[in-house]
Amino acid sequence: MRAQWPLRRASAIDQPRPPPELQMRHFSTSALFRPLPALVAAGVLCFATGCAPAADEKAPPTAPAVSVLKVQKACFSDIVEVSGIVLAREETAVRPERFGLRVAEVMVDPGETVTAGQLLARLSPPEGGSQNVQAPVAGVVASSSAVVGAMASGKGEALFSIIARAEFDLVGLVPTEDLLKLQPNQSATIKVIGTGEVGGKVRRVAPTVEPNSQLGQVVIAITSNSTGRRLFVNAAGRASITTTQSCGVAVPLSAVQYGNAGTVVQVVRRERIETRRVEIGLMSGGNIEIKDGLNEGDEVVARAGALLREGDQVRPVTAAAAAAAAPAGKK
Repeated sequence: MRAQWPLRRASAIDQPRPPPELQMRHFSTSALFRPLPALVAAGVLCFATGCAPAADEKAPPTAPAVSVLKVQKACFSDIVEVSGIVLAREETAVRPERFGLRVAEVMVDPGETVTAGQLLARLSPPEGGSQNVQAPVAGVVASSSAVVGAMASGKGEALFSIIARAEFDLVGLVPTEDLLKLQPNQSATIKVIGTGEVGGKVRRVAPTVEPNSQLGQVVIAITSNSTGRRLFVNAAGRASITTTQSCGVAVPLSAVQYGNAGTVVQVVRRERIETRRVEIGLMSGGNIEIKDGLNEGDEVVARAGALLREGDQVRPVTAAAAAAAAPAGKK
């Protein structure tokens, strides 16, 4: 029979130990994975925000320089331009009351201002004596056919034509879309050839338009004449009528791009290009109103270009600084 040896549990003393250089240090599992929640949270935040660059990130010298300007507030007026001619609002013809009279004396000439009842001419009847011709209304003598020795007719050409009360109108034509903006009593500024700038007010807007040209008539009363110069009937003039006014933010027309995606403006934020879709309004003096999409103080690319893309890194330079740095012949 084989000898029976008693069994015993092996102790740590009996286990072989690895050399010291191969022994591994023991790490706490909780200590190893403690930073993971913070790292995961940071990754989620980066994914949500697009990992925007830090505020103090500077564009490298190789980044292209772009001219920028700050968005500022401005007011715009919707102005309708009307071209036309100056006409007398009302003309009064002056004729003798009877036939067979001859002009004996003429007292006034065309262009003179007369008062109601003022003596204009004397006529001589065949039987002798004289008959006075007086102005029925105050105004300006527009024309006269009275010549000493000529016969005066009660039905023929008038001896005198008087522009009643010296009232003139500018009568012009405007497109249908502009006609809808006009209303009586709107103020106007009129530039008349040979006279200068005079004041005016819309007096009448036609209810119909010409079918072929789609133009409608507007009558503008000339209400003031501070130039001291005469107004000439049939003189050409141009009126500017302010219909509406709007105040908001504005940018130069050169900063706006038009494309399939709509109207956009390129904004520089943290030295990177952002493309903003905007809603435009009125235009005036090379600027355009921005109704939505920009705020006062935003920096926009002064001359928007197709070479700049969303997210491009740039070196913004203010428009004033760029103009000062440009050679004299290129400003």
